[in-house]
Amino acid sequence: MHEVANPVTTVETAFEIVEYIAEHDDAGVSEIAADLDRAKSTVHRHLGTLVQRGYLVENDGYSLGLRFLDLGLDARNGRPLYHEAHAKVDELADRTGEKVWCMTAENGRSIHLYGASGAQSVRTDSREGDVGYLHQHAAGKAILAHRPLEHVGNIVDRYGLPTRTDDTITDGDELFEHLERIRERGYAFNREESIPGLYAVGAPIADDRGVAIGALSISGPANRLAGETLTEEFPELLLGAVNEIEINLSHG
Repeated sequence: MHEVANPVTTVETAFEIVEYIAEHDDAGVSEIAADLDRAKSTVHRHLGTLVQRGYLVENDGYSLGLRFLDLGLDARNGRPLYHEAHAKVDELADRTGEKVWCMTAENGRSIHLYGASGAQSVRTDSREGDVGYLHQHAAGKAILAHRPLEHVGNIVDRYGLPTRTDDTITDGDELFEHLERIRERGYAFNREESIPGLYAVGAPIADDRGVAIGALSISGPANRLAGETLTEEFPELLLGAVNEIEINLSHG
């Protein structure tokens, strides 16, 4: 997890354009060039190449092509964590009726790897492939608590502790104290730290060295995830599922 000293400019420009279009669907050449402070001719050449390769589609403006879906599925399906966890995620969603996620971390950020919705789960804007900040989520904090302290410090130094709600942890000392309690307990809570009114509990999935490679979480409205449901029932379900996943990963 380090910054490249001399990034390849043409590659960097291509990804800037792709990321811009992901946020501004149907953007045109002039708009992209102006907002990215690039020459129109440069942007036009990159757009043409990306369209030719199937990564963009040109209509009134430019949109992402479904080639990205193909690559994204390849990236996810190639992860042993996904193969071992997705059935357990489905099972937990059916059993609890709530939203269940398998999360992993890459380059110090959280990645929603796979999710399933139970019969009474609430809708949020989270989706598979979402990139976020680990400290804002129960699963993310469970991962951080089971990573080396130096690694966690590097993540905090690189990204800071961006806030999402009034209850998001934004102080480094508070975060490290919080992570120590998670290590002792074995699972993490999220009480409105990512979405107002939403509670969650998350448990880490560790490798043979005890280092977290991912986590499972169950989330739902605070009125349902109250008392022993949050602090005892759901943690017990998560720890059982995680134990099975870890065994399968170890002997896969």
